[in-house]
Amino acid sequence: MKKESNLKRLLRYAGSYKYLTIASWILSALSALVALLPFVYIWKVIKEVLDVAPNYRDVQDLSHNGWMAVVFAVAAILIYIAALICSHLAAFRVQANMRTKAMHHIVTLPIGFMDGIGSGKVRKIVYESSAATETYLAHQLPDKANALATPVGLIVLLLVFDWRLGLLSLLPVAAAFVIMSVMTGKRMAKKMEEYNNALGQMASEAVEYVRGISVVKTFGQSVFSFRRFKEAIDNYEKWVIAYTKDLRFPMMCYTTLVNGIFAVLIAAALVMTSGGVTNEFLLNLIYYIIITPIITLTLTKIMYASENKLIVADAMSRIDSILETEPLPETDHPKHPKDNSVELSGVSFRYKDAERNALENISLTIRSGEHVAFVGPSGGGKTTLASIVARFWDVREGSVKIGGVNVKDIPKEELMDTVSFVFQDSKLLKTSILENVRMAKPDASRGEILKALHDAQCDDILEKLPQGVDTVVGAKGVYLSGGERQRISIARVMLKNAPVLILDEATAFADPDNEAKVQAAFNVLAKGKTVLMIAHRLSTVTGADRIVVIRDGKIEDTGTHDRLKDKNGLYAEMWRQYNKAAKWKVGVSNA
Repeated sequence: MKKESNLKRLLRYAGSYKYLTIASWILSALSALVALLPFVYIWKVIKEVLDVAPNYRDVQDLSHNGWMAVVFAVAAILIYIAALICSHLAAFRVQANMRTKAMHHIVTLPIGFMDGIGSGKVRKIVYESSAATETYLAHQLPDKANALATPVGLIVLLLVFDWRLGLLSLLPVAAAFVIMSVMTGKRMAKKMEEYNNALGQMASEAVEYVRGISVVKTFGQSVFSFRRFKEAIDNYEKWVIAYTKDLRFPMMCYTTLVNGIFAVLIAAALVMTSGGVTNEFLLNLIYYIIITPIITLTLTKIMYASENKLIVADAMSRIDSILETEPLPETDHPKHPKDNSVELSGVSFRYKDAERNALENISLTIRSGEHVAFVGPSGGGKTTLASIVARFWDVREGSVKIGGVNVKDIPKEELMDTVSFVFQDSKLLKTSILENVRMAKPDASRGEILKALHDAQCDDILEKLPQGVDTVVGAKGVYLSGGERQRISIARVMLKNAPVLILDEATAFADPDNEAKVQAAFNVLAKGKTVLMIAHRLSTVTGADRIVVIRDGKIEDTGTHDRLKDKNGLYAEMWRQYNKAAKWKVGVSNA
């Protein structure tokens, strides 16, 4: 089955606005033909001047022909402006519809999708790829229609006055067109894909670099401390330099040919007038020298339109990479959890393109209302285990159950109402604190939101803000610390009041004062709930009902704090190291 062209797909995004796009092509082509008419009157002006020379006072139609040239030139401009108005209206609609469709699809994808692809790359695909289509529809397609219509009129004009000079004018054009076809063919499509890949990788790594810039500045490091970002820049540099050198010779030939048409005409004129020159030949030569720059402009428009077509093709394929990502499957026979217990049976999971499993044959049962802490070395699989409980990903082997029901059989909305997740780096939107908290329960009253903020120990935050709970975060210099953002995020989770709670390094960015308030908020939040806590600060897990030690994707040990710290195992070693680090102080030399 033949694949639908990118242009047809873009027009489907336009809806009824596609007729404006078609109108823009017609108007642009018409403006190209009208724009050639002034040259006819310029030829008449030159002819009359040469005919009456040197008695220039005998001219009769000079003023008329001059004004007609101006009228048609202005008319061509106005028609072209009308074409651009039509094309822009359609292009903006396509861009908006494309972004809307992409974002609506993204919210149906598992949360793990964003972790896997990276927020910087998603932003580049959604915004920059759709912006590329806007440029193509609003400017390049009308220009292409203009550029394709122009040669039709030009061929007539070039051949009607002196066919010999006309053919000579077209020879460099034909050679330049061949070179342009080579530069903008399939090889260019591959290069354009490589170019956008390099840009996308650099954008993604740049986001990660900016997020960690505070660490870089604190320790006086340079860009080399972010090796992947440096490598992305270096790879982009190598690609650009190699590609530029590759196109250097063909681009030089193309530029010389399209800009040297007049030189061919002059050389031909010297040969053709060796026996003498007539007024008619001189008239046609001057006219051809004046009109041939249009050929250069036309070919350049066609070249950029061809290049932009490749850019759009690549942009559409990147948008497709998101739209073709399937949401997690929904069951046709939904079931409902009977309680808040969590059970993992023979669970194994591997991330896309990973060489080994992140989780290996995990079996674990957590009773309703039980508080369980996951500890272990970084990269051991703690966050992955918690993520599959919330169904950020689907397991490849085994099953995950909540309340005795496989999470795959629980409707998506009900699962989200059942499980709350507090991340280590909580995000707030640029809106009021009230609306940030209300996201958890859109129909919540102001009183319910204020109570959730009070229970989350946020009273001191609201007191110092200019408009209290109605203060817009991130506007007019109102910014919150990591610990303060975390407490507001906890208020959001409190308002949601889901029975299963997952805490992923929730105090990681909190100072001692904020950590105490966050812990107090957790004590209120966790009452009566099943809690899965991920932590590196072992002091925060000593009161857990059970501690699960995870290393290399496997459960190494389970038990209470008192039991595990007295065993000769990984947890005991981690506890000793933790206490050693807690007692460490900066030494002051007395020397």
